[in-house]
Amino acid sequence: MTVTRVLTRAATLRPRRWFSFSPYEYPLAKEAPIITKTTAAEADKSPSTNAGEEKQRDPTDPFDDSRSLSDLEVDSIRKMQNKYLTTELLGSTVIGVQAPPEIPPLMEASVVPQTQITILDNGVRVVSQETYGQVCSLGVLANFGSRHEQQLGTAHLLELMAFQSTPQCKDSVEVQQLLQDWGGTSFANSSREQSLWCLDILRPNVEKGMDLLKQTTLDPLLQESEIEDSKLAMQYQAMEMIPEVQLGEALQVAAYGTDQQLGKLHFAPLDAIGNLTKDSLHQFLKTNLWNNPQGIVIAGAGIGHDELVDMAKLHYGPLEQKTPNQTIPSTYRGGMHTLQTPTIDELTRVGIGLEVGGWHSDDLVPGCVLQTLLGGGSSFSAGGPGKGMYSRLYRQVLNRYHWAEAAEAFTTFQGESGLIGIIGSCKSEKVRDLTQVITEHLLKLAVDLVSDEELDRARNMLKNNVLSQLESRLVLFEDMGRQVLTYGHREENAEMTAKIDAVNKEDLRRLILRALEKPPTISVVGDDLNNLPSHDEVKAWFR
Repeated sequence: MTVTRVLTRAATLRPRRWFSFSPYEYPLAKEAPIITKTTAAEADKSPSTNAGEEKQRDPTDPFDDSRSLSDLEVDSIRKMQNKYLTTELLGSTVIGVQAPPEIPPLMEASVVPQTQITILDNGVRVVSQETYGQVCSLGVLANFGSRHEQQLGTAHLLELMAFQSTPQCKDSVEVQQLLQDWGGTSFANSSREQSLWCLDILRPNVEKGMDLLKQTTLDPLLQESEIEDSKLAMQYQAMEMIPEVQLGEALQVAAYGTDQQLGKLHFAPLDAIGNLTKDSLHQFLKTNLWNNPQGIVIAGAGIGHDELVDMAKLHYGPLEQKTPNQTIPSTYRGGMHTLQTPTIDELTRVGIGLEVGGWHSDDLVPGCVLQTLLGGGSSFSAGGPGKGMYSRLYRQVLNRYHWAEAAEAFTTFQGESGLIGIIGSCKSEKVRDLTQVITEHLLKLAVDLVSDEELDRARNMLKNNVLSQLESRLVLFEDMGRQVLTYGHREENAEMTAKIDAVNKEDLRRLILRALEKPPTISVVGDDLNNLPSHDEVKAWFR
């Protein structure tokens, strides 16, 4: 289940006329309008506005049904509309401009799209689903991330260095020029457990795109200049990291400890970035990617399965399995981790989490339903149906306590463990009150069953969120790849929605009751932590 970022830009250009072909303008208001009433029968008997003209037109044609234009004016306007507004499905005329020849025609949907999976001889898994569109999303996913690194920041640095110099491309500028010529765009992502490289590209160029994916994943040059530039970007990111990201990092440290894989920081601190070298990057890729084909998934949305399998065999078929599983299971501990640092808004963030199961646990779907039920967000949000206004944290925290600037439920899942909890923000003098409120709402879930109305709304919202996001080709690609990488198969939408509908009130209470058997995880980020209660005090509140 994925998260989409949306970036918007506000244009400050002077107003422009978008439809310049119309010869008509709105009249200036010189006097108050006169409201008249008439029946349809009376309207049919009313004379034409163009006196003396007897118009013989097709009665089924709705154009100018008021008969206010002459035949000459009607013909003139229709010719102008045909010139500018003709659109042909297969092809090609839109607003009077011929489509470029490199854009493929629309495909005919012959069968209902199904997810198909093939496993190559060396263990590489290939998954695809047809979308019958003109653009394809394809990429490579691998089961390694920051939890597997020996040097902090390795996975993040490789993410920043994706799609740079290769044996065929001297630098990232040349790569981006090729993508522009192919009608494509690229992005990369790394997390604690997985890494991803993706191209969104016109279908006739998918073979070129797959060759570029192979180069950037298996044959990157890792030039020293690129490494230093990427490390500099990491330093800027570390200095300007938003408090919410710092809070998420602190939750992992508090829950598992830095001596375990899940407790490692994903974003390296400033003092660790300088230790990253070309040798450490090369060894990390060799161990976790080049010698680990069983941990690779090739995914594509909007492409024929046989075509994708053939390309995967060509580029990733020669890899040999040489590396054993690098994952060392982590054990939940629970604890407290604070970070005293100035924030731009002078607010203190508090997060309290409880352990639930990981990706393979029965807690996964009830945990997602519970997160949706709690909902929440920022007090700045306008809310509204479907946007969180009716979720519990909006109604019982943000609408009740004026000093609460934000309150939102969260979940994080890894292979063997996960967290569910609430994060919030307020002025430093109210940190103790906010911590008590968060604790109260987590305990309330264990004491009282949620209402039928809350549960129905949460299940419906969760299904709507997941299914609406899967309408995006890029989200479909990522969903297929990550599910196959995690589970070895992809769950169909009907099966997924049935699991959501099967969650009941008792399931949610049992999940919290089990979570309360272990100590809570607490993280705090802010410039003044004097009013923060201790971990032992919060544990006592939970008891």
